Order: sequence, then structure tokens, then C-alpha cells
Amino acid sequence: MISLDEPLDWKHYAATEKFGEDSIELRAEVGLLSRNVVFRGDPKTSTPNQYGATIFMHSAGDDSLVARLENVEFTDVGQAFKLGRYAIHFHMIGAVHKSYA
Repeated sequence: MISLDEPLDWKHYAATEKFGEDSIELRAEVGLLSRNVVFRGDPKTSTPNQYGATIFMHSAGDDSLVARLENVEFTDVGQAFKLGRYAIHFHMIGAVHKSYA
């Protein structure tokens, strides 16, 4: 269990959204880490299925989202033959002046 002695600086949306019979998990682990991170798809199925993990960032197109990825290793990522399903996809995020990977 983690106990905090002061409130967090930022809010992070986390929920399960339902669309008819389908549901989508909308949550992410967010943190400032001082060591390298590995973002990995399923090592058993990603390569043979050509269907790996993706990081998908989306905003209203008004530069309201800032994404900064550094010291990250990507393994078994991206989805073949699917438009926009790259390892890292900035979708309609605007000019991305403050974002980088």
C-alpha cells in the first residue's frame, strides 16, 4: 500500500468506456522514472501475428496534450497493415511543439 503525505500535482483519467457490447480500458501508468523503461507487446504472439503494442496519443488538435518519451525501448510493437497503428502514434494532436519521442 502507498500512502501520500500531500495531494498529487496532476489528475489522470482512468475508466472503462462501454460502446454497445465492446469496452475500452482508458488508463495508463504514469510516472517519472530515473531508469530505462521497456514498452513491449506480447513476445509470443506479436511477431508472428504482426500485431504488437502501440502508444496512441490523441487530443482535440489544439496542442492541449504533451507527450514526452525518452529512455524507452520498444519491442514487439506496431501493427502491420493497420493505418495509424505505429509503435508511437500522435493522432490529431496539433503541431506537437512540446512533445517528443
